Amino acid sequence: MTHDINVYILIASAVTLAIKILPLTLIRREIKNVTVRSFLHYVPYVTLAVMTFPAIVHATQSPISGAAALVAGIVAAWFGASLFKVAVLCCSVVFVTEMFI
Repeated sequence: MTHDINVYILIASAVTLAIKILPLTLIRREIKNVTVRSFLHYVPYVTLAVMTFPAIVHATQSPISGAAALVAGIVAAWFGASLFKVAVLCCSVVFVTEMFI
């Protein structure tokens, strides 16, 4: 059993190191391709969204209240509300929705 865990840890660390070291060693000059540059520009935002979205929906007692708060937060942010106002609005939507569901 412990042998399997050690193998898993070694594989995970090798993959992690390969992901971090290979781009540094293989790409030595500036990337001029517009498509690759735009792809690399959006990678952090997509990664954050992929990690955050399931937590928003499943952090509440009902996925409906999480989805309602997500929609309310997107609409408030679209119209220029600050981060604090969006957070307060989302918490309020979850609170009110949980009371009625």
